[in-house]
Amino acid sequence: MIRRSASRGLAALLLGLAALAALAQAPWVHAFAAYGEPRYGPDFKHFDFVDPDAPKGGTLYLPNPDRRQNFDKYNTYTVRGNAPAGVGIFMAETLTTLGADEPRTMYGLLAESMRVEPDFSAITFRLHPKARFTNGDPVTAADVRHSFEMLTGKHASPTYATALAGVAKAVIVDERTIRFELAERNRDTLFKIGALPVFSRKWGLKSDGRSKPFDEIVDEHPIMSGPYTIGAADSGRRLEFKRDPDYWARDLPVRRGFYNFDRIVYRYYQDEAVALEAFKAGEFDLVRVYGARTWNRQHKGPKWDDGRIIKREVKIGTGQGLQTYTLNLRRPIFQDIRVRKALGLTYDFETNNRYKLYRRANSLFNNSDLAAQGLPSPGELALLEPFRNVLPPEVFGPPFVAPRTDGDANALRRNLLEARALLEAAGWKVAPDGKLRNAQGEAFEFEYLAPGDSVNDARLGAWARNLAKLGIGFKVRNVDYALFSRRLEEYDFDVVTIAGQSFGLPSPADLASSLSSKSADEKGNNNLRGVKSPVVDRLLEAMNRATTPQEFREAASALDRVVMWNYWQIPELYGDLELMSHWDKFGIPRVWPKYFTTDLGPDVDEQLAWPITTWWIKDPAKR
Repeated sequence: MIRRSASRGLAALLLGLAALAALAQAPWVHAFAAYGEPRYGPDFKHFDFVDPDAPKGGTLYLPNPDRRQNFDKYNTYTVRGNAPAGVGIFMAETLTTLGADEPRTMYGLLAESMRVEPDFSAITFRLHPKARFTNGDPVTAADVRHSFEMLTGKHASPTYATALAGVAKAVIVDERTIRFELAERNRDTLFKIGALPVFSRKWGLKSDGRSKPFDEIVDEHPIMSGPYTIGAADSGRRLEFKRDPDYWARDLPVRRGFYNFDRIVYRYYQDEAVALEAFKAGEFDLVRVYGARTWNRQHKGPKWDDGRIIKREVKIGTGQGLQTYTLNLRRPIFQDIRVRKALGLTYDFETNNRYKLYRRANSLFNNSDLAAQGLPSPGELALLEPFRNVLPPEVFGPPFVAPRTDGDANALRRNLLEARALLEAAGWKVAPDGKLRNAQGEAFEFEYLAPGDSVNDARLGAWARNLAKLGIGFKVRNVDYALFSRRLEEYDFDVVTIAGQSFGLPSPADLASSLSSKSADEKGNNNLRGVKSPVVDRLLEAMNRATTPQEFREAASALDRVVMWNYWQIPELYGDLELMSHWDKFGIPRVWPKYFTTDLGPDVDEQLAWPITTWWIKDPAKR
């Protein structure tokens, strides 16, 4: 017994020495790259894509950046209600921030430095001694752990719990040092921790010193560390951010040249046509345009002709996620792959893309080298072969290419005939009343859910006519944004349009949120398709486990083949251009980044919102 006890003691000692040795091998660093070395060294002064001497001042006026028509809370991290745009960009700060001219590299922000264990078992952050919340309190390790616990708890949106599922625990080392121990040892989890928003423990504190449940923090202004605070709000239709002149990070290399506007004002418009007229009248300064028809027919006139308004087609190097008509596989009519393939054959992309501004989306990873190419490589086959008997045979051939018509009516007719044959093979036949019905006499009907007014969308009208030729009933259901969001959270829809996230390097955690079996059962998550596939789960794990760029690329390309050839969606479009009109009032940095967006409120997107965070007013006195 004594010898056994001594043996255990020796083993524990050896383990302890090994742990100490591992710590000694993990240096404190200013930045961490997913692969390779950071572009900017520890002594860098500023990012190349900013002007470090940009003047401060003036007001930036913006519209609602999406179909939110109002807001009724300030907590952007919970499910119920509508949070305002801008909180995640202008108020919240994270432990690290991404460089925008290199693939996924995080630089310390709230964290002065970080230490990544060689086996990815943990990441430790040392907080910047100057880091302060806007109430003057220092940012401490306790605040970081509190934020982590709130965001992964039951009252927050489950997207955060999914993203941070690989974290075993957060350990306070001292007042300014916190260590996250990883249950899933991979790069993606490290980056998700780095992207953790941090807020004060005092946010939502009641008079008796106890904290409210996180989802009951609604009206209280967030206590955060970012460059802006809320200056004024008006009936859920207008929100003003004001720049904090004492912003703690204003001279840090990762913040020099950023946040140059004294005030940022969001105004919420109920109708896109009204918003466009407001833009032309000068009520706001910058707008991103998503519709080619709108871009070509409405963004023109005397103010564009004489240069008062500038129209830009902005080339981006950012990878583009998959924008699709997403099929809810929880609905019985979509569970047969032949039916899903048939629906894809009814959609005539080329006729709809008459302005040629967009490209057909054929991949999860458009505009990037992660998209499947040629036949599967040996590395891809090693991942796919164990599942050959449950995968469509096309997965083992060339990459997916969506059906085409090239505007040819005969090509469309051939596609519809093929669709009819597939539907008949799946048990759906045209009945005497002209409707497509199954053996039980049930009609093939589905509903497209949309926020706002999509009834007059020409694409939907053309699709409806093609579907009607096959006897399929198709309806468009327009609801307000709040109801739209709630129905998505409850997975209460048939078909909806969703655009995938843009990326420098895609996040397996984000993909898991929209594709993993676990997320399919969690209401409020992003698995709108309802995919439950052991193959997808295994490929997501392979992306997480990848230790080289090649392994990551092979796992991503294999996943691409599986998702596309299962026809879980009807792929629509992506753009390697972003369309933007703005008044000629801005100074713009000389160097443009590679990975960025012109979105006006991407609160949870890792991509840099470049115009609204790095441009400046040329002449603040004019307005």
